[in-house]
Amino acid sequence: MSTKVKKITGKKVATILGAYFIAWIFVYPYINMFLTSVKTHDELYATPTTHLPIVWQWRNYIDVWDNAPIAAFLKSSLIVALSATILVLIVSVPAAYFISRYRFKMRGPFLLLVLATQMFSPTALIIGIFREVDFFKLLDSYLALIILNAGFNLAFAIWLLSGFFSSIPVEIEEAALIDGCTRVQALRRVTLPIALPGLVTAVIFTFVAAWNEFTIALTIMSSVEKKPIPVGITQFIGQYDVAWEYLFSATMIAIVPVVILFIMIEKYLVGGLTAGSVK
Repeated sequence: MSTKVKKITGKKVATILGAYFIAWIFVYPYINMFLTSVKTHDELYATPTTHLPIVWQWRNYIDVWDNAPIAAFLKSSLIVALSATILVLIVSVPAAYFISRYRFKMRGPFLLLVLATQMFSPTALIIGIFREVDFFKLLDSYLALIILNAGFNLAFAIWLLSGFFSSIPVEIEEAALIDGCTRVQALRRVTLPIALPGLVTAVIFTFVAAWNEFTIALTIMSSVEKKPIPVGITQFIGQYDVAWEYLFSATMIAIVPVVILFIMIEKYLVGGLTAGSVK
């Protein structure tokens, strides 16, 4: 019984090294941010600087939690991001399903119009957004942030999900209808499980975009306890000094919910590829 020896080629070695190099480019800023978060303030401005902390100041995480309303910032970000994500799914799923299953006049231009809305940056529209929010008396409210974040991410979700729905054979839904399902039941029991990778992608995109949104929140939110964490952590940036150790400690805390989200839904990204297609 012979065993085959895998041949290591130069191309394979170059591919592996290139993959590790690219991964290092993306991971290094987080490593540097973490190392900075556990340094003392004096060490950050000392010369010569060192990559590793001389004294590992783990208390920075306790101090930043005690000296700033981090819990309130996280609460605000969670309320806004989760609500905006749910709102986007509620609106985008039926809209994308209708676009993918029904051929109506001006369907192509409509999809292009939906995609074109992604070209507008919140920064370019901030004056109009502020006046609109002020007109409806929604300044310094969660509702304004939720609606605005959902609005800016809705177009991408519709475009993405319509592509997933279009790739699902209509015959699968027709079989469910023959078995006695209604159109809504066929969508819920058959189509959505197959399109689960698209739903997961839409959830991740919307949640992360709403979680990281800064410009609109900075403009319309004035109460400290209502500010989301991207705006709240700017209080560590002074006019003449920046408390980098606290700024990066708060940033590391802000990353945790997003990491937890990825861990929770990562398995559905693969498991949803075939779920629902077999009766």
